[in-house]
Amino acid sequence: MTVEGRGNSVREAVANIINSIRRYIVGYDDLLKLMLVAILSKGHILIEGVPGTGKTTVAKLFATAIGGKFRRVQMTPDLLPADIIGSYYFDVRRGEWVFREGSIFANIVFIDELNRAPPRTQSALLEAMQERQVTVDGVTHRLSSVFLVIATQMPVGSEGTYPLTPVLIDRFAYSYTTTYPDNEDLEMSIVLKSEEIERGVEISPIGLEVIDKACEEVSRIFVSEKVLRYIVRLVKFIRQQDEVLVPPSPRASIWLYRGGKALAYIEGEEFVVPDHIKWVARFVLPHRIYIKQTYQVEGVKPIDIVDRALQSVEVPK
Repeated sequence: MTVEGRGNSVREAVANIINSIRRYIVGYDDLLKLMLVAILSKGHILIEGVPGTGKTTVAKLFATAIGGKFRRVQMTPDLLPADIIGSYYFDVRRGEWVFREGSIFANIVFIDELNRAPPRTQSALLEAMQERQVTVDGVTHRLSSVFLVIATQMPVGSEGTYPLTPVLIDRFAYSYTTTYPDNEDLEMSIVLKSEEIERGVEISPIGLEVIDKACEEVSRIFVSEKVLRYIVRLVKFIRQQDEVLVPPSPRASIWLYRGGKALAYIEGEEFVVPDHIKWVARFVLPHRIYIKQTYQVEGVKPIDIVDRALQSVEVPK
C-alpha cells in the first residue's frame, strides 16, 4: 500500500508530510506512517527499543512538518508530576496565583525513557492522554486539539526502570519497536543524513488547521459491518489463546477501527478494507498482550499471537 492523496487538497497536504520527512530520515517508513495514523486518529505511540536510533529526530521533524510545537521530556527518578502537567506559583508583582504550563502543553510531546520515572509521575500522563486536558488544584486546563504523545521505554528489566502499569500501556493506541540497522548501506545513509539535518532542514509546515480538517474527514471514512466484525473477531481470537495471560481490552478493537480509518484516509480511500486492519493490527495489539510465564520461557512473543490471529481469522470478502 502506498501513501497518496487523490482529489483532495487537505488529504494531499497530509500525505505529503511523509514525503517531506523522508528527505532527512531513512529506514523509518512504517514509523512515519504510524505517526500520521496516530495524529489523525487522536491516539498516542509507545516506542520500545535501544537508544541512539533517531527517535527524537523523527518526532521533531514530524512536529516541524505539521507546524506544531515540540517538547521533549527526559524522564528521571526525581521528576515530579508538576514538571510535566504544570503548577501554580504566586506572582508577587501581580499579586495573584498564576499557572505555569508544563511540558505537556505542546502538539508533539516526546517523552524519553518513560519507565525511568516513578509510577506517580507516569500516572500524571493518564488524564492528558485520555481526556486531552490536565487538572491542577481543581482547575482544568485544555490541551491542543492536535496533540500526540510519543513515549519511549527502555527494554523491560533494564536497570533503574519502573514497570509501566497495564492501565498506562493500554492508553497508548499504538506501539513500535526499534532496532539497530543491520545493513551497512542503511547505516551509512543515516550518518550522512545526520550531517544534513545539522546544516538545517527545509520543511514547509502544512499548519495545525489542516490537521484538524483532516481529522474531521477521517471521521467520515466508511467501515462496513463485515470489516467491523473482522476487527472484533481478531481481538476475540487472541483472548481465546492459551498462551495469553492478560488479553487485549475492547480498547484494542476501538483503535483497530480508528487506525484503520486513518490509514484508509492517508492512502486515498473512502472506506476501510481488511488490509488496512491487518497493517494497523501489528501496532495496536502486541503491547496489549501479556504472555504467561511458562510460554515466555519457550520464546512465545505477543507478535506471534497477533500473526496467528491474522492467519487464522477469516478475512471478509
